[in-house]
Amino acid sequence: MDLDDLHIFRAVVREGGVTRAASLLNRVPSNVTTRIKQFEERLGVALFRREGRTLALTEAGRTLLGHAEKLLQLADLAERELRGGGVRGVLRLGSLESAAGARLPPILSTFHARHPDVTIELQTGTTRAMLRQLERHEVEAAFVSEPFERGTLSAMPAFDEELVLITAKTTATKTAATSADERAAFRTVVAFPHGCSYRQRLFEWLAAEGRSPERILEMSSYHAIVACVAAGTGAAIVPAEVLDHAVLGHAVARHALPASLRINRTHLVWSGEASPALRSLMALVPRVGEREAAVA
Repeated sequence: MDLDDLHIFRAVVREGGVTRAASLLNRVPSNVTTRIKQFEERLGVALFRREGRTLALTEAGRTLLGHAEKLLQLADLAERELRGGGVRGVLRLGSLESAAGARLPPILSTFHARHPDVTIELQTGTTRAMLRQLERHEVEAAFVSEPFERGTLSAMPAFDEELVLITAKTTATKTAATSADERAAFRTVVAFPHGCSYRQRLFEWLAAEGRSPERILEMSSYHAIVACVAAGTGAAIVPAEVLDHAVLGHAVARHALPASLRINRTHLVWSGEASPALRSLMALVPRVGEREAAVA
């Protein structure tokens, strides 16, 4: 395959259409359209289908995208090694909001100081959303939380998060499992949308306790979750370190969770061969076991 064809194809996918891809590639749109059509004719399959004003990948297109990402990455790696240059390029990362806000800043700051020629593009979302982006090769690696389906992904433990239950300060309880006030607070659960692993663990715990919330209020950020809980809307579970940095973290009551729920592990996961940039980032993430040994 012509790498130039793959580069044009990937640009159309990433930019969501021919016009924006043409602008990125410094080509006229008609040239991009022609190259895509010629590429499809040579392969004997349709790579895109039109949905309104946008282009969507066909099944063949999704298959090709995975190969295209790997082939273009290998081409970039070969050129860098032959030129004898250091680590450079773009590293696309996905992350839970909790990790992006509390855990990653010092790591990314150190990485940037050591590898100024690498641009990091960071996207945040739920564990399910990050795994989906990995599958579509929209990110090279992602920080996701247990539980998750590993499948063929490579993974390394990254952080252990202490989860805490938060309620409005009017709730006078000290433990998560025994208070009638806490049970009343759980009539409404404030959580991220489906796909959040913390939400999944919370609901599994409630089910085991024979409880079910009457209402689920979905929010897209921890700041919004903490604000809703502070206003007496309901209860939530959040990482303790995130709560420490939240604007209204002082305005809610925090309660210890059962031991089986309290500690949750975040992993760095990736597919295929890790690029030099990703390997450099991995070296800056102390493995959980190493930190525990150092503390001991």
